[in-house]
Amino acid sequence: MLPASVLSPWYRAEHWHDRVFMSMDFMIVWLLLILSSLSSCSGTASDVLCLQHLKESLGDPHGALSSWNFSHNATEGHHDICGFTGVECWPDYCKNRVMFLHLGNLGLQGSFPRGLQFCTSITTLNLSVNNLSGPLPADISLQMPWVTHLHLSHNRFSGEIPPDISRRLPFVTFLDLSNNGFSGEIPRTIADLPYLNTLNLQNNQLAGRIPEQIGDLARLKSLNLSNNSLSGPIPGSLRRFAAEDFAGNDGLCGVPLDCKCKKRMRLGLRRVNDASSVGAAVGFVVGFVAAFYSPHWFVFVFSGPASAARACDASEIISV
Repeated sequence: MLPASVLSPWYRAEHWHDRVFMSMDFMIVWLLLILSSLSSCSGTASDVLCLQHLKESLGDPHGALSSWNFSHNATEGHHDICGFTGVECWPDYCKNRVMFLHLGNLGLQGSFPRGLQFCTSITTLNLSVNNLSGPLPADISLQMPWVTHLHLSHNRFSGEIPPDISRRLPFVTFLDLSNNGFSGEIPRTIADLPYLNTLNLQNNQLAGRIPEQIGDLARLKSLNLSNNSLSGPIPGSLRRFAAEDFAGNDGLCGVPLDCKCKKRMRLGLRRVNDASSVGAAVGFVVGFVAAFYSPHWFVFVFSGPASAARACDASEIISV
């Protein structure tokens, strides 16, 4: 487990940001959650079940979750789960409903935790700086339909980023998958996350081109794609970001990097070359047939003055 003193400034700042600042996008989701939860705020059994499953599915070698005690009256929902380590709940009118789970830097082990679908009102999940591994679950949308902040950085997660991530996390504003082992291409569907403000994908194994559509995200203020295996030109719509946000990708080129993109061969020239190749092949076949059936004509034509003229015409055509 990493001590707080060695955590990078951005991590500590972002952790503070989650606690004291709510963006307008988050406020919208917050209001929606209040309306959707008013009819069921009296029951906390599902949230208790959520935390029970989550604790059982994770390795906890340092006992960071030892305060999660479920030994009394679980069926009646009288647990004070809001006092558990890393758990923050909604206001009093919706008491014992999990709102934030801050489980970063606790030395947790295993795969992506199970049971989150029972925390039906969770908006922030922070599992960063742990020792978690494996792919993201296919049903992550069913587990966290209202999540706005997802922190999974500094783990050992792998596999591809879910291609339909926009359907799975439609309200996310902060997405941090950095410092893991994610591979494959960046999904184009990330551009369908209309509230996305921050996208951190640095220090993974992502390859291919950067989707042009990401630049269409009107609210995107922070982007980091550095230290991957991305290639091709940087989309013009993303040139407003700094060079360090794209550094460490040897195949990338274009502004804001110093590496210029090589010009491509024009399609028209390729078509001319293809046509010339076809014409040469046809000419060879015709010449062979003529030489076989009329050798005296072939000798006359290609040995006389006309042959020089033809050769001259051909050289002119080639020079053009």
